[in-house]
Amino acid sequence: MNDLMLKETLHIRYSDSDCNGTLKPFSLLNFFQDLAAESAERLGFGYSAIYPQKLMWILLKYRIEFTEYPHHVNQLTIHTEPRGYNRMFAYRNFEVLADGKPCGRASSIWALVHTDTLAIAHVGEILKDNANMIKFVPNDTDLKFGKIPPLTQTDYEETFKVRYNDIDVNMHANNGNYIVWAIEPLPYDWKHGKKLKNIDIVFKKEIKCGEQLISKVQKLDENTTLHALLHAQTQEDLCLIKCDWM
Repeated sequence: MNDLMLKETLHIRYSDSDCNGTLKPFSLLNFFQDLAAESAERLGFGYSAIYPQKLMWILLKYRIEFTEYPHHVNQLTIHTEPRGYNRMFAYRNFEVLADGKPCGRASSIWALVHTDTLAIAHVGEILKDNANMIKFVPNDTDLKFGKIPPLTQTDYEETFKVRYNDIDVNMHANNGNYIVWAIEPLPYDWKHGKKLKNIDIVFKKEIKCGEQLISKVQKLDENTTLHALLHAQTQEDLCLIKCDWM
């Protein structure tokens, strides 16, 4: 394990699993987010370093792949490391082990934004003096982000209101909620009988407490779904997701 990598082993609690004993995607994304935040804090570019500069990290993309989605697992071990930055974005990888057995990987893209204007900041300029934030050089361990096509029809749809419990320290909905809203409209039998294999997520816009969103789902085939979350009032895309199931 290199000096930039952080490892954490988590005991999977009763509340982390669904009625099948399968790890909730909501819990998985929160594990990723919490570990990424801890890693950034330890390496000097976390919340305590950037918030006084009126900056915050926002998550832009995920590509997550599983050889076997965590099911009836007691312990989950997650490794994460920053992969560096290019002109505007920072990259981070994750590796997931279920009861010690490798089962999944993820790559992610992040941006620094100004808290007052939400304009994207220049990562390289702001963190140029931090030795732990290196320039991004692609390698074979990085997953390739998939393209998410637009929905051509809506097979399932639900409307949700953002609750106080859904928002985080940045005063908008926590990214883990988006996967909950995306998957919820799917039929019970689909969710009960399948497990996730690959997930592509693009986060496009924030939503705040009290606002409403519409979750639309298109079933491409028996193992693929497209998801679009839209702001109920403006109809702007909030998040696009493509799921491969097994």
